[in-house]
Amino acid sequence: MRLKYRWVSVLAIAGAILAAAAAPARAQDGEVLLPEQSAAKAKALLQGMIEALGGSAYLSVKDSTCKGRLGSFGHSGALSGYDVFLDLAKLPDKDRQEMSKKRNIIYVTNGNQGWVLDRGGVSEEPADQIADNERELQLDLDYILRYRLNETGMIFRYVGPDVVDLKEADWVEIDDPQGHEIQIAVAKLTHLPIQKKVAMRDPITHMRTEEIDYYSNFQKVDSVMMYFQQTRFRNGMKVFQVFYDPDGCRFNTGLQDSLFTKESLEERWAQLDKRGKKKKEKDADKSGL
Repeated sequence: MRLKYRWVSVLAIAGAILAAAAAPARAQDGEVLLPEQSAAKAKALLQGMIEALGGSAYLSVKDSTCKGRLGSFGHSGALSGYDVFLDLAKLPDKDRQEMSKKRNIIYVTNGNQGWVLDRGGVSEEPADQIADNERELQLDLDYILRYRLNETGMIFRYVGPDVVDLKEADWVEIDDPQGHEIQIAVAKLTHLPIQKKVAMRDPITHMRTEEIDYYSNFQKVDSVMMYFQQTRFRNGMKVFQVFYDPDGCRFNTGLQDSLFTKESLEERWAQLDKRGKKKKEKDADKSGL
């Protein structure tokens, strides 16, 4: 499933990492692959990963509903706090994240549109945030596996074997038409993803940013293998950690398009505003005012 990315999209999004030379990929000691052999091996590893994730069940996911906890970290890398969330996603590009126990902070993304409900009401997301959302989606691991592997202009390379998080793995690199270079570590034993690396230069500051996602605690949900923990580092600093609730995640529940609209947030705001007014009236009665 797609990582629920409101907390991710507020971060600067990376686009390319560890630029590869034009020379053939080194498969292992003493072996060199030609470009077509390297591409074939990379595609085979990616296909094996898709099968390990659930094969046709994984590829046919239409929507997901998931509860969890989000840990956020400050600029110093210190934990700044945890928050609970409910995430509703309708693939490929609709997402609704309801934050806090009261679920009164809501972010909705629908393609190239986005809205926020907070204590001030409903507002449009700014253009730069929308652009970050779209870029984040294009670089999301599940989105790549489900929608981008057959995209025109994609280039595949087998980078070679490695030990990643104490697991034997193979690295695959994908170059997309937008100039991103994405590296994915695939576990040799389980064929599941372990890491994804992405990096780019910020379009405004031109500073290089590197982001690494770690995937762990895989469990089966509705015939699909899902990671229940994801951690992201940016330039060596931890920025967030997500823990999904194994009992609170489901696929293909039939989510309606109406959940991913500005109108749905306005309806929710009207309910919250009405409750707020009633509470103020009760407080006033109690105080005798």
